[in-house]
Amino acid sequence: MVTELLEIGGKIIDRVVPDQAERDRQKMELRRMEQDGALKDLEVRMSAIVMEAQSKDPWTSRARPSFLYVMYAMILAAVPMGICSAISPSTAVAVADGMQAWLSAIPTEMWTLFGVGYLGYTGARTWDKRTQAKR
Repeated sequence: MVTELLEIGGKIIDRVVPDQAERDRQKMELRRMEQDGALKDLEVRMSAIVMEAQSKDPWTSRARPSFLYVMYAMILAAVPMGICSAISPSTAVAVADGMQAWLSAIPTEMWTLFGVGYLGYTGARTWDKRTQAKR
């Protein structure tokens, strides 16, 4: 929607303003306003993440890290699976097939949510650490 408004605003400026230099200046101002809005939106989202992390409610403040710990545990499960494969390859194959079927059953949207949550969490932690270091 913002992109459409930017295009419409550019067309209006082209029709209304006769001077090319003034048109360019007004279009740049329009783009600057759009960028300021996008940065403000990002700032609002980041502040919400930080507020959740600082919440006194243990579920709210620990939900993202707990989810990451579960994912780490699943990744670390590869070590015993390697040992199982050395001892009984058929058992390891059966377990791996079962895990693959289970992981394939998870919708793509959930994997996307995990990726976004992971990036959001690490970004918020980095931002939080930098702002606390400046204080």
